[in-house]
Amino acid sequence: MTGEIDRLHPEAAVLSGPRPKPRAPRGRGRVAVSWIVLIASVAYFLLPLLGTLIFSLRDRPWYQAYSDTLADAQLYRAFGFSLVIAVITVILSVVLLVPTAYWVRLRLPRLRPFVEFVTLLPFVIPPIVLVYGLLTTFNAPPLPLTTSDLGANVLLVCAYVVLSFPYMYRAIDTGLRVIDIRTLTEASQSLGAGWLTIMWRVILPNLRVAILSGAFLTLAIVVGEFTIANFLARPMFAVYLQLISGNLAYEPAAVALFSFAITWASMGVIALIGRGSGRRVEITGAH
Repeated sequence: MTGEIDRLHPEAAVLSGPRPKPRAPRGRGRVAVSWIVLIASVAYFLLPLLGTLIFSLRDRPWYQAYSDTLADAQLYRAFGFSLVIAVITVILSVVLLVPTAYWVRLRLPRLRPFVEFVTLLPFVIPPIVLVYGLLTTFNAPPLPLTTSDLGANVLLVCAYVVLSFPYMYRAIDTGLRVIDIRTLTEASQSLGAGWLTIMWRVILPNLRVAILSGAFLTLAIVVGEFTIANFLARPMFAVYLQLISGNLAYEPAAVALFSFAITWASMGVIALIGRGSGRRVEITGAH
């Protein structure tokens, strides 16, 4: 009787057969791998800082390196000078790259590969080559910039603007990609806005997050860069750190941690400035 039912209704035999055992969810393995990668990344990032902290505390008394560091006025001058140069570099990079990226994406898309190639050149050209070219080019008339502190500062800022090209341009271009700049531009022009108004009141507010992302990287580059500042004889923070490293034992470790904390604090201030930047500017007509 059962065989007859199975012959007439084979699907009944399939349903009445033994059920397969449930498989273990695959997500557990992926979660475990994710945690392992996260822990390894945190350890790779924090262990060197922990080793630096332990080494800086070997002085006697244990706080001596930090007290000497905080009492050194040259530290504040060097770091303050580096922050000023970083702010000027960010401003010039934004003034130069935002209109360029906007115009290339809006009207000149065929030039985009060329512009991207130019902005990637700092990855190929070492800083030593860049600063040597600046020294040989601007060391004599008609532009003897290396003969004065102001001229050397101008060269330093220009060099850092070039070094920030890959990071700032990528951030700005990504920000332009996620907004409809053509519609925003046409709507602004229909309301009578000029190009400067469009750039200042429409495009820049929508790019605040992207600009801040590029500013983070630019700030870190300017504060930690040594080669260009050393050859231009500028009192940058990296040069100060190298000078004390040749004469002192524990203070350089304290200065490194001090600079790390201040750099991240500066980035936090920039992030606080950008709070609420998720709101986009919309163009609407009035009735």
